[in-house]
Amino acid sequence: MNNVRPANRLLDILGIDKPIIQAPMAGVSTPALAAAVSNAGALGSLGLGAMNADGARNTIDATRALTDRPFNVNVFCHAPAQANPQIEQQWLAWLKPHFARHGATPPGRLREIYTSFVVDDAMQQALLDARPAVVSFHFGLPSADVVDAYRRAGIKLLASATSVDEVRRVAAAGVDAVVVQGFEAGGHRGIFDTAARDDQLGTFALTRLAVSSTDVPVIAAGGIMDGAGIVAALALGAQAAQLGTAFVCCPETAIDDGYRRALLGPDAAHTTLTRAISGRPARSLVNAFTALGEASGCPAVPDYPTAYDAGKALHTAAKAGGEWGYGAQWAGQAARLSRALPAAELVAALDAEMRRAVGSLTAHLSARS
Repeated sequence: MNNVRPANRLLDILGIDKPIIQAPMAGVSTPALAAAVSNAGALGSLGLGAMNADGARNTIDATRALTDRPFNVNVFCHAPAQANPQIEQQWLAWLKPHFARHGATPPGRLREIYTSFVVDDAMQQALLDARPAVVSFHFGLPSADVVDAYRRAGIKLLASATSVDEVRRVAAAGVDAVVVQGFEAGGHRGIFDTAARDDQLGTFALTRLAVSSTDVPVIAAGGIMDGAGIVAALALGAQAAQLGTAFVCCPETAIDDGYRRALLGPDAAHTTLTRAISGRPARSLVNAFTALGEASGCPAVPDYPTAYDAGKALHTAAKAGGEWGYGAQWAGQAARLSRALPAAELVAALDAEMRRAVGSLTAHLSARS
């Protein structure tokens, strides 16, 4: 793919052929998805953030049974939740009528449903033992000791950033590349400190700022759904693009029918940033749960991922009654460009679109010279 691949050290670092990375997407990605993407010459990814060490080992093993190509595994480096019984009980009381509407009751108390990687010694060791080709960090960074141990083990490291300050922190940590996540992106904002100001930088602005502020390879993410978008990111100086929403409707994912129908229908026209589902800012399709979080009188949402305990329970109760709109229907701002293609076919389509975009741009520039 020489016509869209200038000297690109990131592809050599990651051992891939195409500047395309499938976003990890915990709860959506599967071994089948990651393997299909990697086998097609891009970088497939697994979202392990909601798993324990045993689950991570099994998922990595299952993926290795399907591909001998590099793939990425992603973990969450958020600050562990701080329990606040008063806020949690107020939130459960707010949700109670919605549970009742579906013949259910909310949990009696909320749990921190998964452990942050920064304090999960078992998960840290499991990945060191498994030695996947690539490990990526979201919401922050683990300790310098973990980074050093993984680098010594030959694991390539990626980390997400949503601001220039975070880009610099990622680069200083010694990772191999930074994933710059624009405000358009679906799913959870990778912002390190949710109490800090979020400048809400778009993908293009953040990509250019990152390229100009670090020598670490940059991966652009957020609102990129097709080959033209990938070429635009490369033109801005990124060495690859990470696509999440574009892969959600692949048959290899683990999404439910309601989520799939929403992405492929008129609901994909509207997204919003919400804390209501999980306790952390995340871009979702506008649905019943996001409306609940925007309603007048909505109380403070418990910490992430404690709030997710209630969110998942309400979605389960509603879905049992045929209502799909309480799910975590994460989606980027360009969700209307979603396609229901098998993952390998989608990678091939993206590759062909990149070539066409480069050809059109070359013809345009030639005509003006």
